[in-house]
Amino acid sequence: MLRVFLVEDESTIRETLRDTVPWAQCGYEFAGEAGDGEMALPLIRQARPDVLITDIRMPFMDGLDLSRLVLREFPNVKIVIISGYDDFEYARRAIDIGVERFLLKPITKNSLMGVLGELKEKIEGSNYLAQFHHDAQEYEQFARRRFFEQVVGGQLTVQQIYEEAAKLDLDLRAQCYTIALFSILPKWGDPWSPYSEPAARVRDALLEHFMKYPEYLLVRWNLNTYVVLIMADRGQMERCVRRCVDTVRDQYETCAPDHSWSLAIGTPTQRLSALPVCFEEVSRLWACRYILPRQHILSPETVGILTAQDGGDNLAGLDPAKVNPSIWQGVLQTAAAEEISSFVDEYLLSVAQALGSQPFCQYLMLSARFTATEFAAGLGVGQEEFLALLDCPDMTGRNVTQADLKHYLTQVLFQAAALRDKASSSQYGTLLGQAVDYIDSHFTDDNLSLNLVAREINISANYLSAVFSQEMGVTFTEYVTGKRMDRARELLRSTDKRSGEIAFAVGYRDPHYFSFLFKKTQGCTPRDYRAGGGRKP
Repeated sequence: MLRVFLVEDESTIRETLRDTVPWAQCGYEFAGEAGDGEMALPLIRQARPDVLITDIRMPFMDGLDLSRLVLREFPNVKIVIISGYDDFEYARRAIDIGVERFLLKPITKNSLMGVLGELKEKIEGSNYLAQFHHDAQEYEQFARRRFFEQVVGGQLTVQQIYEEAAKLDLDLRAQCYTIALFSILPKWGDPWSPYSEPAARVRDALLEHFMKYPEYLLVRWNLNTYVVLIMADRGQMERCVRRCVDTVRDQYETCAPDHSWSLAIGTPTQRLSALPVCFEEVSRLWACRYILPRQHILSPETVGILTAQDGGDNLAGLDPAKVNPSIWQGVLQTAAAEEISSFVDEYLLSVAQALGSQPFCQYLMLSARFTATEFAAGLGVGQEEFLALLDCPDMTGRNVTQADLKHYLTQVLFQAAALRDKASSSQYGTLLGQAVDYIDSHFTDDNLSLNLVAREINISANYLSAVFSQEMGVTFTEYVTGKRMDRARELLRSTDKRSGEIAFAVGYRDPHYFSFLFKKTQGCTPRDYRAGGGRKP
């Protein structure tokens, strides 16, 4: 229900309007009143009305000054000016400020109700458009991620890539392509930090930036990591890569200076069919963020030194930071399980100069093992139980080949990360269970939204959106729409209710929007479905 606030210095007029207009019947809640603009302003800030009705001539602060201040703070508020003076100059100034209507006294109940009805249609129409665009963007983001996964997974031919891109209204025609990955890493022991206010500001600013340029396709990869496909002519690729890197760096350093962050950028390729190879390279570079924690920009040039070392037993020249157990801790805290193999490859390259030393290889295994068993213990898994999960022999005290070492480190880190993901899934499961229960009980409410559900279970809307799509395999909007469409099909088959009535019954204020969504998701109109032309439930 919309909210309305009334400002009028003549108490008789104010009280008459307050007591005689059937606000609820018009779709409004009477949110408050005041006798002048000065008294009204703090009350308006508290009430946050959708519509403000104000007299124009009042002591202390008149209606025009009040309207100007209100619209500066709340630009979406609709304002109706009432005046006892048929003064063109007042009307002109009101229009310049952005006032919706200018009414002359005496005001009848019916005339005001007519204006309220018009404003209600206008407000709900703009809300409908905003909801439509929001839903479309959420569908689009999730569809883009699924498309990108297919592209970098080598699941599509070049022809199929162009066909699927056309369905998503994406233009992938370019002479050169490359891929970037970036994220804000959570602080150790603080899994919520990627959803802090600074991190949210960075995310929103980068989303806005990359959406402005056709050279970039931005896709959310997981809870706190984004991937950017960069497309440009050969002569412009360097400039586009530099702008991407500079933008990410500037946003992090300005808005989230206390957060750890990394960006990996791959080698450009001239073929769409080579994107899986490009993504494999970027993934390997991305894994180096644990080995080079102070190197924010990870490219073939900045991490090339890792691959320039031959195997040997040169311990004297080894950087002590590369054998710090904090590297294992960082991987176990934040690396995706599928990253472990790439990380181990890159890590062994970074210490290749010392791999000819058996004691050094034994040290690496013991260091990873002790760190992982301690990490598992923090998850409630004892040492014996954890070691029993490993699919590799105990190499302690034996001669170790580089292949043995790689397999052992991969197993130890992967199993610990898998335990972490299982514990996280349990936590996610609890949150999702609460969210799904709330949705299932309230999906017919027309005010149901991601923000509302997030408030109900006491987490951020961004975190709920990310976890929901990752764990459920569909977006929040897709899930709610699916529930509503299921109920709509049931009502279409089992009742004689009109389409508009069913729209209201399943949570849509606008019957046209309901019909649009029904045809989009079910492949036919509600009328055709009732006649037997649609899919069965």
